[in-house]
Amino acid sequence: MNFDFTFYNPTIIHFGKNSLNALHEELKKYGQNVLLVYGGGSIKQIGVYDKVVKILNDERKNIFECSGITPNPKLTDMLRGVRMIEDHHIDLILAVGGGSVIDCAKGMSVSVGIKDPFKTLWLDQKEVTKNNVPVGSILTMVGTGSEFNGGSVITDEEHKIKIGRVFPSHVNPKFSILNPEFTYTVSEYQMVSGIFDIFSHLMEQYFSGQDDNVSDYLIEGLMKSLIVSTKKALINKEDYEARSNIMWAASLALNTLVGKGKEQDWEVHNIEHQLGAYTDCAHGMGLAAISVPYYRHIYKYGLDKFVRFAKNIWNVDSSNKTKEEIALAGIKALEDFIKESHMISHIKDLGATEEMLKDIAYSSAEWGGYKKLTHEEIYEILKEAY
Repeated sequence: MNFDFTFYNPTIIHFGKNSLNALHEELKKYGQNVLLVYGGGSIKQIGVYDKVVKILNDERKNIFECSGITPNPKLTDMLRGVRMIEDHHIDLILAVGGGSVIDCAKGMSVSVGIKDPFKTLWLDQKEVTKNNVPVGSILTMVGTGSEFNGGSVITDEEHKIKIGRVFPSHVNPKFSILNPEFTYTVSEYQMVSGIFDIFSHLMEQYFSGQDDNVSDYLIEGLMKSLIVSTKKALINKEDYEARSNIMWAASLALNTLVGKGKEQDWEVHNIEHQLGAYTDCAHGMGLAAISVPYYRHIYKYGLDKFVRFAKNIWNVDSSNKTKEEIALAGIKALEDFIKESHMISHIKDLGATEEMLKDIAYSSAEWGGYKKLTHEEIYEILKEAY
């Protein structure tokens, strides 16, 4: 392990078919005023809303609702929630939904009392107070891992900026309730979008460094489990074993554990955030479309890790092949997995136009792992992804 680290994750996870029962005891820890944050109403259609509201009423909580949180949560929605928190003296924010809802709830939590929170906390990365309003989450869509970390990705629609920040652990949800059955009604499109988001989180942490470390072995195990479970879930969306494995893999992929002691990349996410700012596309689908051209662009700079990826994840036969051929075969296997899993391979299918590409490229940060990219290189990758 090349780097010193401190690992602490304070989120309590309640996992399984009966996990919602834990909400009773969790609510007893907080005051009377609860802000219920959710999206477009799907939680009402699947019955989760009624179950949650009943528990809140049983615990004699005052319920205030902030609904309509969109995928790729918007700054305007976040600020609407902040006003509600201030007006109603909220003691707990309860986010019910997917990662966008939870991200937005955490954004609300840290923004109370700040005049221009997006600039202060996301753009300028100023320190966040420990007096943030506590957040709890009930997960209904899998992918982001937001239920188990301090991350919050917010989009400023007016200025076309989508940016994420991982806040300190005191911003993490205090508790998260994970029942795989709550995810069954999500469409196949959203299911596989979330799955690639998980896979991308793992790859962004994996494709960096040259050392032998425990984190890479953990990541490989999660990748292999995810591939197996994805194939099963595509056959039967209500395969509990597959859906529970996918749900737990998502949480472990981004609770900061598997990135400890090593370098990380995150350039694919950086580019996709700006793609999302311009197109409002499904995050995981954007990552799927960008990843293959990105990795073909950089693989030579981390050749040994790409060879390991090909052999250990995709079982590529290395007989009579050069390292480059093995690495490229691994990337091809990733491309095949994307297509076989009904994921998107081209950003034009996500609403991107050729006219957007330069703006997306030049508004993306020049990051990278094995190779730091220039804006022009990002533009070339986007053209290949188009």
